[in-house]
Amino acid sequence: MSDLFSESTTGTGERSKELTSLIDGIEAVLPQARQAISAAPDRKAIEQLRVEFLGKKGKITRLNQRLGKLSAEERPIAGKLLNTQRTEITELLEKRTAELESRELDARIAAEALDVTLPGIRPARGGLHPVTRVAREITDIFRGMGFRLESGPEVETEWLNFDALNMPEDHPARDMQDTFYTERGHVLRTHTSPTQLRSMLAAKPPMAVVTTGKVYRHDSDATHSPMFHQMEGFLVDEGISLGHLKGTLHEFLRALYGSEVRTRFRPSFFPFTEPSAEVDIWSEAHGGWMEVLGCGMIHPRVLQNGGIDPEKYGGFAFGLGIDRMTCIKFGIPDLRLLFENDLRFLRQFQG
Repeated sequence: MSDLFSESTTGTGERSKELTSLIDGIEAVLPQARQAISAAPDRKAIEQLRVEFLGKKGKITRLNQRLGKLSAEERPIAGKLLNTQRTEITELLEKRTAELESRELDARIAAEALDVTLPGIRPARGGLHPVTRVAREITDIFRGMGFRLESGPEVETEWLNFDALNMPEDHPARDMQDTFYTERGHVLRTHTSPTQLRSMLAAKPPMAVVTTGKVYRHDSDATHSPMFHQMEGFLVDEGISLGHLKGTLHEFLRALYGSEVRTRFRPSFFPFTEPSAEVDIWSEAHGGWMEVLGCGMIHPRVLQNGGIDPEKYGGFAFGLGIDRMTCIKFGIPDLRLLFENDLRFLRQFQG
């Protein structure tokens, strides 16, 4: 029985039945709370117990509502005991919450512990795309021969893409089925050859230039893509002959595919070169000769359009598909593999 019993008597020295019942109820709450709180497994259970004992409809609140039935002399006695119990239950809840939080923290620290003696995890390393690797290799070869690298826009004027390169309006290459027209007088360049004219108009001979970049045509299958990469090269100077062209390309192909490579030049036709030729290399893997690039002596009309006197200067030009050269170099059977971004395929070329 509470020590407050002696204070809970009426003027005749006796407690009322209501006060006795209320005190018994108040004193029974704390043992219940202590047992339930000590057994609470987690913070969610603690919150449920807080509501059960201290909430708006909890046990302490319900007991507090009975104070109104006591006399004015008895009410402070029971109220004091009730407040004491409320305070103790609150402290028990706070203590158990702290214990559970500490336990959860220890468990999380243990789960996240690192063994610093274990070897580190090597991050995934990227690599150059095979087309980029071959483009850089080709560029480096020609730079070693004295060529300089230049670039041009991918949206080009029809005049630079066709007319200045000796391709009039009725030329088949200007058909809508081959060319992407963007707006009046402009196209997505179908080759990198317009850079020839831009370079000629910007400087005077002698000059040796190579350029690489994306070009666009209406074409898509295992060996063609509507967007592909091309390289254009040309040299303009006095006394340039077909022999200079053959020697340059032969040494280039030896540097790219090996010193044992076999080459041959076949007569061909391109509107911006005269004479023109296609160059083949012998491929054991492909069982014979394989075309790799086109070339020729720059047409006098193209030199004139570039502001160069064809009576004084001559030159040669050549162009190749970097994607095709990449497929040949690495033995890739389908050009489309280069553009599908399949990491399983691309990882083969890291190194």
